[in-house]
Amino acid sequence: MARIAGVNIPTNKRVEIALTYIHGIGRTKAKDICQIVGIPAERRVNELTDQEVIQVREVIDRDYLVEGDLRREVAMNIKRLMDLGCYRGLRHRKGLPVNGQRTHTNARTRKGPARPIAGKKK
Repeated sequence: MARIAGVNIPTNKRVEIALTYIHGIGRTKAKDICQIVGIPAERRVNELTDQEVIQVREVIDRDYLVEGDLRREVAMNIKRLMDLGCYRGLRHRKGLPVNGQRTHTNARTRKGPARPIAGKKK
C-alpha cells in the first residue's frame, strides 16, 4: 500500500483515481500529477515503481496544498470571517447556510435535525 501525503491510497485502483483519496486532490489535479510524472492513465498503484511513488510524493509536496495544511487554511479563513463579524462570518457562527440558500424549507444539513416547537399543532 502506497503512502502519499500521510494517506494510504488503495493499491488496486488506477493511480488517477487513487490520488483523489488525498484531501485537496480531485480528478483534474490527479490527472495533472500523472502527466507531470509521466504515469500512463491505465496504470494501477500496485504496478508503480518506488521511484514513481517518490516522484508523485515530491510533486504533491512541492506544488499542492493538501490534507492537514489545507484543512488548517480553510479553518483559518472561516475563523477570520467570524472574527470580522461580516455577514458570511455571522452565518458560519449561527450554523446557517452561507451562500444565499433558502432556509424556510431545506437547509437541514446546516441546521441539523428539525426540533419540534412546543404547543404548535396543525
